[in-house]
Amino acid sequence: MPIAPENHPKLDREAARRTLWERVKEHPLARVGPGLITGVADDDPSGIATYSQAGAQFGLNMLWTMPLCFPLMAAVQSMCARIGRVTGKGLAANIKTAFPPIVLRGVVVLLLIANILNIAADVAAMGEVGEMLTGVDRHLMTGLFVFGTLGLQIFVPYHRYVVFLKWLTLSLLAYAAVLFTVHVPWGEVALRTVWPQFALNSNAAAVILGVFGTTISPYLFFWQASEEVEDMRASSGGRALLQDAPASAAELRRIRWDTWSGMFYSDITAYFIILATGVTLHVAGITDITTAAQAASALKPLAGHFAFVLFALGILGVGLIGVPVLAGSAAYALCEAMGWNWGLERKTKDARGFYAVISVSVLAGLVIQYSPISPMKALFWSAVINGAVAVPLMVVIILLVSKKSVMGPYTASRTLVTLGWIATAIMGVAAVAMFLPG
Repeated sequence: MPIAPENHPKLDREAARRTLWERVKEHPLARVGPGLITGVADDDPSGIATYSQAGAQFGLNMLWTMPLCFPLMAAVQSMCARIGRVTGKGLAANIKTAFPPIVLRGVVVLLLIANILNIAADVAAMGEVGEMLTGVDRHLMTGLFVFGTLGLQIFVPYHRYVVFLKWLTLSLLAYAAVLFTVHVPWGEVALRTVWPQFALNSNAAAVILGVFGTTISPYLFFWQASEEVEDMRASSGGRALLQDAPASAAELRRIRWDTWSGMFYSDITAYFIILATGVTLHVAGITDITTAAQAASALKPLAGHFAFVLFALGILGVGLIGVPVLAGSAAYALCEAMGWNWGLERKTKDARGFYAVISVSVLAGLVIQYSPISPMKALFWSAVINGAVAVPLMVVIILLVSKKSVMGPYTASRTLVTLGWIATAIMGVAAVAMFLPG
């Protein structure tokens, strides 16, 4: 006897899968924009290492850096998001039309090199942490993470892949949870956040510069702008605000909320990392941390196995976001500069150059694990290159977002531009100091 279509087991399973996917898509987290992913990507494993070093070396006396960083990083990322949504083009495409070719070529080449080196440091940290958690060889774990993230980017359409990334952002909550496993002198924390005590010497300057450098990074600028374009194509029929004035007020409000909340999530997490390592590693006299995995390992005997597991899982979670963002931002920049098709929503055959850049970037990061170059050396040179690129790129972003010829009636507010110039000045000091001897 034939089975009625409405009672067919296969059809029931397909309907159940569709229903589950619809529920996932309708979850409030799935409706959050690019700001959340960009913010979490900022706290990648190399960033965690920097924040851990700040806490381990100076205890609570580097907490003040994060409240200062927040409005500056949010302003720059908000400008990038605005550029992408208003023009319907990514950052590189806008630079290409508004500035001489040498500006874009120099930025893109340096960005590619810095991102590959940063990927190498991140996947090395993920492999180390994977080995600590599972006992499986770190090189094998590194390979699994690399090919896993690469497969998701290449074979899963953007509208589904981005939901996966948004759920991964919950991994940052691990760092807040760590604070429940250790003693925190909250009165002292509040005091040192506004009134730190440390000698402003070369060691302190190096940590402060490192914190600002890892918090305001060029790859995030390109990712934020291009993700706004990806979202625009997916949900608004591909119409930029310059051609869709009725949508402008709501979209610009969304960008403000999304970007500032995403950067706050990133910033408060970095604050928690500095705090967690400050009340554990620094108190125990452990003041030299070079990798995120080392920070997790050092926590174990001090704060217990549960704190170690939380910290380690956080590293893996943000690594699974950070590596695709690093590779994706490089691909966006190069493809826009070359005029190639790009986009995570496109199929591989329709954007071969785009997916080739992503693949080469991630695989090159993997190859470095087996080369004479140490991941920490790779991270150092990545920081140097980012320091060289960030300041001129931020100047370009501010000029772009202030040009009526680019933005039409949607140029940035005076407050946003002022914050952008303050961030640029601070990063300029950081860049100069990075190249000074001693």
